[in-house]
Amino acid sequence: MNTTETPFVDIRDLTVTFTGGKSPVKAVNGVTLAVKRGEVVALIGESGSGKSVTLRSILRLHNAARSKIEGQILVGGQDVVQLSNSALSSFRGKVASMIFQEPLLALDPVYTVGSQIIEAILRHENISRDQARARALSLFERVRIPSPERRLDAYPHEMSGGMRQRAMISLALASEPQLLLADEPTTALDATVQIQILLLLRELQRELGLSVIFVTHDLGAAVEVADRIAVMYAGRIVEQGTTRAIMRTPRHPYTRALLKSLAHGAVKKGTRLETISGSPPDLTKLPPGCAFAERCSLAQESCKQTVPELVWLTPDHSARCLRTDQTAVPI
Repeated sequence: MNTTETPFVDIRDLTVTFTGGKSPVKAVNGVTLAVKRGEVVALIGESGSGKSVTLRSILRLHNAARSKIEGQILVGGQDVVQLSNSALSSFRGKVASMIFQEPLLALDPVYTVGSQIIEAILRHENISRDQARARALSLFERVRIPSPERRLDAYPHEMSGGMRQRAMISLALASEPQLLLADEPTTALDATVQIQILLLLRELQRELGLSVIFVTHDLGAAVEVADRIAVMYAGRIVEQGTTRAIMRTPRHPYTRALLKSLAHGAVKKGTRLETISGSPPDLTKLPPGCAFAERCSLAQESCKQTVPELVWLTPDHSARCLRTDQTAVPI
């Protein structure tokens, strides 16, 4: 984001390498991303592009013995990479919190949902257990869980998928964080419930003034909730800009290919959707040039030699591509 405004989240040249296997895996490779206060940014891309790895790095959730983080992750001016374990414990939940993809796995099955939210509140707030329970009840009411008093005493397996996700949102908001990280929070839900959760997240974000980073492979979901979109491929952000700019005039060939493979109202019934040929590169052996070159119809030999520099097309729209002169036509 090319702006003079100081962002609340400022990720600079982030690289995450997993070292536990036979060969190091560079899952995130030089990511730079800024998020303003009160802004929603969606990270989109194929599975394995580095979206969730980037998100979890903000909370330093990766196994320190099997991963290496380089670069800076500034949140509210403090560098998360440099935080001590005690400072990191206070940071998680109070400054930044996460909504996980599958709440049934994220919530502890042997404790009631209410007790888990109460403990999260007591961890960061100097209040009584009764006051914490009252706040948990208020959170359940805010996310519109029916019969909230009774649901506080329910175990995760006793709730439907939609209610578990609403409870997960309550848990994430328990200590009033300023940054909400949402890791594909609607993937495991049916279409009707997905829409309800997306609308709820957007409503809560506006009401509470939250900064949000929303990870998804669903372009429709990104359009519903995001102010800006960042497109990831093979561990790098290859394009980012306002949601309007990305959807109407995508300038990286990968973004254009993603949009052309999407079924939408303008596609006639019976029309064959375009596909992206080939597969993403092996992250243990990344090519020297553009990682998308082997799958790109516009690629030339120069694309395969060096990683393209970031090109600013407008003050808030950029792409990492040598062929932006050929992608100016709206799709």
